[in-house]
Amino acid sequence: MSHQVAFNRAMEPLSLIIGGALFLVAIMFLFSSDKNKSHIAKQVNKLPGPTSYPFVGTELPLLFLKRNEFFAYRQGNVDKYKPTFRTWNGSQPQMHITKPEHIEVILRSSDHIDKGQSYSFLHKWLGTGLLTSTGKKWFTHRKLITPTFHFKILDNFVEVFSEKSEILVDKLKKEVGSQGFDVYPYITKCALDIICETAMGTPIYAQDERGYDYVAAVYDMSELTIHRIFRPWLHNDFVFNLTEKGKRHEECLRVLHGFTKRVIQERKAQLEGDFNKSPSTSTDEDSFVGKKKRKAFLDLLLEASTGDIKLTDEELREEVDTFMFEGHDTTSAGMTWALFLLGLHPDVQEKTYEEQKNIFQGSERSVTMKDLNEMKYLERVIKETLRLYPSVPIFGRQLHSEAELGDFTVPAGCSVIMYIYNLHRNPEQFPNPENFDPDNFLPEKVTNRHPYAYIPFSAGPRNCIGQKFALLEEKTVLSYILRNYEVISLDKRQDVNLMAEIVLRPEKGINVSIKPRNK
Repeated sequence: MSHQVAFNRAMEPLSLIIGGALFLVAIMFLFSSDKNKSHIAKQVNKLPGPTSYPFVGTELPLLFLKRNEFFAYRQGNVDKYKPTFRTWNGSQPQMHITKPEHIEVILRSSDHIDKGQSYSFLHKWLGTGLLTSTGKKWFTHRKLITPTFHFKILDNFVEVFSEKSEILVDKLKKEVGSQGFDVYPYITKCALDIICETAMGTPIYAQDERGYDYVAAVYDMSELTIHRIFRPWLHNDFVFNLTEKGKRHEECLRVLHGFTKRVIQERKAQLEGDFNKSPSTSTDEDSFVGKKKRKAFLDLLLEASTGDIKLTDEELREEVDTFMFEGHDTTSAGMTWALFLLGLHPDVQEKTYEEQKNIFQGSERSVTMKDLNEMKYLERVIKETLRLYPSVPIFGRQLHSEAELGDFTVPAGCSVIMYIYNLHRNPEQFPNPENFDPDNFLPEKVTNRHPYAYIPFSAGPRNCIGQKFALLEEKTVLSYILRNYEVISLDKRQDVNLMAEIVLRPEKGINVSIKPRNK
């Protein structure tokens, strides 16, 4: 064992001691300040909720749970106290809501757009990009970025979706005839290839096991962030940086930021070189959309970043890193859960496959936007999957003004936690809510449902800007898999333990077997 490794291991217990001391001091300070907020505490404690203890609030049980037990514990609280209850994270009051009427009040408001406190642990990676920013910066960047998701630009991205899906189908060949395998890593690498090329215009070759450092860093950052969120003694930067996890976090940041910064400089230089060339005869629209040359999200940002709204290199990095983060983990989860459910329901899978046969008529050609628009049943499959397994199962908002939720007034200063996983299982909105039924999304059923009963991409002014991108990507990848393979799920739903981290994922992957389609 090297001296460095020995030193690092020795520092782990020391960092816990230091962190614990700092945590207690901070909590005591916060607790003492509650004397000035007794009216908030009195109002919040009108609601039911777990037992609250001095200094730590209701979070004490979390300190003794394993990572794979968090989701079940929180679901236990929801089942016991729903539809509305309160918890205390130290001195921070948290309101937990599951009803569509209450969630609508929060999400539709342009006042309640600040994300919850947990998002601050993403700041070192994502800065204050579109996911984590607020106020004037968020409004300005949202206005700037929205046109980059124009349907004609998304049409160009379909080509990337197809290219990477073809690679995935080829990679899966080695699993034909196997006793079963975890499909999640295959889907994740495909999604990483897609997002890297569409976000930055630079291939990462994740499916060919190249670009390992970058891929590993992306994988690790989500786990490291969650590890820190649920360990209050690691919230302090100084203490966290002393730990092995903290050191890995810094290594990941160097890899991720280094890669993004390099690509930004290269694309800027290329754009300036193109600008200095003689003008072409293409129209403005062709130039913007990239008819002659496929453009990445970064290229579109660089072109849009002019005049009064000019992004700095750091702001460009924040937005590209945010797109990388939000655009691969969520779609990976959505596609994997869809395959899992299709593998459990052969009748639904067969109906989905028949739709694909009708569209392609045996052709091996690439997918087009027209094809994707015709995949009505597959779209319902994806939507129903996101109902049962929403990629982001919990949203949070920090309130700076009061909110009226029915007969209860939520005081300013509270965090509001919205349980999308439970919202989507409301029997008043979805009869037999645990059943997998794509017909839940037939137009006539959607029309009669509360508009905030189904919100896998959030809703209101801060809804997901990339939801059309995600749906097109998921349709494309699933289309390629289903046209080439029959999928059989080897696990039952009740046997898959759920991990609600940044996204909702299965603890031990999704085990399937595949059979080639007869063509």
